[in-house]
Amino acid sequence: MNTTPRTIQLMDTTLRDGEQTQGVSFTPSEKLNIAKALLQSLKVNRIEVASARVSQGEKEAVTHINQWAKQEGYHGCVEVLGFVDYTKSVDWILETEGQVINLLTKGSEKHCREQLGKTLEQHSADILQTVAYALHKGLKVNVYLEDWSNGYQANPNYVYGLMNNLLNAGISHFMLPDTLGVLSPDEVFTSLYDMCQRYPDVQFDFHPHNDYGLATANVMAAVRAGVSAVHCTVNCLGERAGNASLAEVAVVLRDKMHMHLGIDESHLARISSMVENFSGKRVAANAPIVGADVFTQTAGIHADGDQKGGLYKTRLSPERFSRIRSYALGKMSGKASLKKNLEQLELDLSEENQKKVLERIVSLGDSKQTITTDDLPFIIADVLETKNYQHIKLLNCSITSGLDLESTASIRVSIEGSKHLATGHGNGGFAAFINAIERVLALHNYNLPPLLDYEIRIPKGGDINALTECIITWDCRHELRKTRAVHSNQVFAAVLATLKLINMQLHEAQA
Repeated sequence: MNTTPRTIQLMDTTLRDGEQTQGVSFTPSEKLNIAKALLQSLKVNRIEVASARVSQGEKEAVTHINQWAKQEGYHGCVEVLGFVDYTKSVDWILETEGQVINLLTKGSEKHCREQLGKTLEQHSADILQTVAYALHKGLKVNVYLEDWSNGYQANPNYVYGLMNNLLNAGISHFMLPDTLGVLSPDEVFTSLYDMCQRYPDVQFDFHPHNDYGLATANVMAAVRAGVSAVHCTVNCLGERAGNASLAEVAVVLRDKMHMHLGIDESHLARISSMVENFSGKRVAANAPIVGADVFTQTAGIHADGDQKGGLYKTRLSPERFSRIRSYALGKMSGKASLKKNLEQLELDLSEENQKKVLERIVSLGDSKQTITTDDLPFIIADVLETKNYQHIKLLNCSITSGLDLESTASIRVSIEGSKHLATGHGNGGFAAFINAIERVLALHNYNLPPLLDYEIRIPKGGDINALTECIITWDCRHELRKTRAVHSNQVFAAVLATLKLINMQLHEAQA
C-alpha cells in the first residue's frame, strides 16, 4: 500500500480573481509586493496575477512581476488570464515577458451558444487556433472551462466534446471552475471524479467560489475526487462571496487530508495582514487561522484547563502560524486567565492582589468587551495604589459633548452618606464634570486643589478599544500629588482620578 502523501498544488489568484472584489484595485507596487510574498515567502506553487489587455497600468504591473520572477527563478509560476482572441492576448502577455497563459473558454453549452453565438465545433476551432499560436510563441497554455459546474450539470456531453477536441492540443492544465459557486461537496466529488476517471492523464485544477459558504469543503471534495491543483485567494477575496481562503485550504488539506503542500504556513498571517491593508477589505476577527481572535481563549474555564494540562489546545496551534495564544481578560475571566497573562508579562502578584486585580478586570469587562495584556499593567498600577476610601461615591454620571457646543455634565454623588445632584458646563467633558462636582463640594467646605498636569495614555500598540490611563498632578498646598485611574472612556478615567484625590483629602481631614 502506498503511504506517500499526495502532492497538491496551490494556485493563488488574489491578484486576478481577488482583484474582482468590489472596490479592490491594487497598485503596481502592491501587486509586486504581494506576488513576492506569495512565491518567495509563502511558497505557493503558482500565482495568477492579471487579465490580459485590461489597462496600461495592469500591463506595467505584470511586467514588473515577470521581470522579478525571471530574476529570482519563479518565471514559470506567474500566470495571466487570456482570451480566445487568436494573437491579441498572447502578444500582450509576451510583451510583459510572461510565460503562461490561462485561456478562458466556454465550459457550458449555454455560454457558448448564447454569449458567443457559436457551436461547440466553431468554439473549439477558435480555441485551437489561439492555443497553437501561444505554443508557437513559447507560452505554456492552461485552459479554463468557464461555468463548467453549470455546464456539466446541464449537458455533460458538451463538456466531454470540448475536452475531446482539446485533449491533444498541448494544454498543461484543464481548470474546472465552479464559476457561480453553485455546487455542494457531493456534487463536486461526483462530477470531478467522473472527469478524472474519464481523462486519467489530464491535470485538472479546481477553481471554487464561496457563494454558499462551501468553498473549503468543496476543495476537500475535489481533492478526494483526484484533482492535482486547487485555486484560492488570500482572505477569501473574489467576486460576490469570494473564492476559497488560502489559509483555510492550506491548513485543511494538510491536517484533515494529509496532503503534501509546499507552502510555509508561518507566513499566512503576515500575508493576510498585507493583503488586508492593500485591499482595504477587513478580515473578520473570527476568520479561521488569520483572524485577530482565533487564538484567544475568553472563558476562564478554558484558561484553567490549559493551565492544568493543555486541555483546550489542539493541533491548530498559533505557533504554527507565527502567532501566540492569548487569554482574554473581561467579565468572563477567572484566576487562570489572569495568571496566564501575568506569566506572559513576567509579573508576580500575591493572591490578595490577584483577587483585587481580577475584581477590577471583571468590573471593567462589563463596559468593555475584552481587556488585552497591554492593558493589564495600567490596571495593576491603578489597583495597587488605590486606597479603599469611600467618603465620596459617584452614583451616576452623564457627560455630553458636541462640536462647537458647550459640554454638559449631570452627576449624582454621595458624600458621607448625603446624596446630591448637580450639573455643570465647560468647554470639554472633564471641565463640565469639574464644574458640577465643585458645586457639590462647596456644600461640604471643600475646594479642589489646582490641577498642574493632566496626562492620558493608552498601552503601546493599543488601538481605539484600548483602556485609557489618566494621571493627574495636583498642587495640594505646594505638595505635588498624582492620582491615576483606568477606564475605557478617557473622560471617565479623569473623573475617577479626581474622585481618588477627593477621597484621599477627605480621609486626611478626618484623621
